[in-house]
Amino acid sequence: MHGEIRFFLLKIYPVHDIMDGIFMQFRRSLLNGEENVMIKTGPETATRKETPSTATDGRQWHKMKYNFDTCPDRRGTGCYKYDFREEFNAPEDALPLWVADMDFTSAPVIVDALKQAAEHGVYGYHGARDDYYQAVMNWYEGHFGWKSEKDWIVTTPGVVFAINLCIHAFTAPQDGVLIQQPVYYPFARSVKTNGRRLVNNPLICDGGRYRIDFADFEKKIRDEKVRLFVLCSPHNPVGRIWTEEELRRMEEICLANDVIVVSDEIHSDFVWEGHTHHILAGLDPKYQKNVITCTAPSKTFNIAGLQCSNIFIPDPDLRAAFKTALDATGYGDLNLFALAACRAAYTGGGEWLEQAKQYIWDNICMAVCFTEQNIPGVRMLRPEGTYLLWADLRELGLGARERQDLVLHRAKVWLDRGEMFGPEGAGFERINDACPRPMLEQALQQLAAAVSSLGL
Repeated sequence: MHGEIRFFLLKIYPVHDIMDGIFMQFRRSLLNGEENVMIKTGPETATRKETPSTATDGRQWHKMKYNFDTCPDRRGTGCYKYDFREEFNAPEDALPLWVADMDFTSAPVIVDALKQAAEHGVYGYHGARDDYYQAVMNWYEGHFGWKSEKDWIVTTPGVVFAINLCIHAFTAPQDGVLIQQPVYYPFARSVKTNGRRLVNNPLICDGGRYRIDFADFEKKIRDEKVRLFVLCSPHNPVGRIWTEEELRRMEEICLANDVIVVSDEIHSDFVWEGHTHHILAGLDPKYQKNVITCTAPSKTFNIAGLQCSNIFIPDPDLRAAFKTALDATGYGDLNLFALAACRAAYTGGGEWLEQAKQYIWDNICMAVCFTEQNIPGVRMLRPEGTYLLWADLRELGLGARERQDLVLHRAKVWLDRGEMFGPEGAGFERINDACPRPMLEQALQQLAAAVSSLGL
């Protein structure tokens, strides 16, 4: 009965009206310091309009220099997100909110830099110069207060590439490599394909927020002869921003047991209000001995297809071993377009990023609140960071195949199934909300209708 009422409201009141009412109530609750607010979605809310100029705090939420509500048609460009439906058995009309890239056009300063490089017409061998390294170092000092050195930086075509290289360079066959599932699925794959032993320190979901089981963490490192720990910070997919205390505690255990830490910090530019990202290697000079920091502009500026990452390795011995392994792959330097894009992003992309983050945060607020009020049995965990939502569907009581049928074939929404991130992800779905709001609204409406049809 409740599901029928919710679906009825969705039909008679345009979804944009409902979303606007939900969003403005949520904003007011934040500004008034309210933590638990019941948001109505009936006629009173749905028909009430509040323009950006009359928003409670005076900010023009929807008036931006850059347009994130529309994006170029990506179909036919060879992108994974839209053009690999057949390979992934996804319906042609399913809305793709799965792979973690944005649908937004990248920052104009990056587009201009790429145009300039393309129009030159000579595409020979290129390499990173001082201005490239300075741009990277300035970004991390300016945004995180982390002072680094040029010699620490080793460029690679991707963070996953670098993680595989670390596993190969710093561990031997059958050595233990520890990860914390549910976690970005290439972590486990990288350990296994390199012939190492996967050791899991499962995260604990406690009241909708994940925490680390430190007793298990220390025991596994000691008893399983772990040689390397791959940390996800911020955490994908659960959205945690690890506190300074949590990071220090993990690192001290690793230092005491001679464990190298590979810290994947690719999502570090997406940290939401009330939380602070701490670069692990920057918390204490002694951490430079065993911490390798993996970064990239790809998530931040939507340039993953250019294949560019910057790996910070302060310790000279670790850096030498990493470079030796890198040379053995036959890889040379970043291509000229990656160099141009990264340099432009870190020197002139800040304004675009701040507006993109505001837009994505508004998407998150809307999605969380709409789900709470209109999709019974589904819970969106409130992320502390990243542009990914971790949706808990366990209350629906569906098995993996039933859940996939509901989401992919009945709701026609293409998401990443939780099981991809480890057995602890069973019953969850990962949603990429770095997309135009109308698309996200449509996906939520379709999911609400599909859940309603279950008759719960």
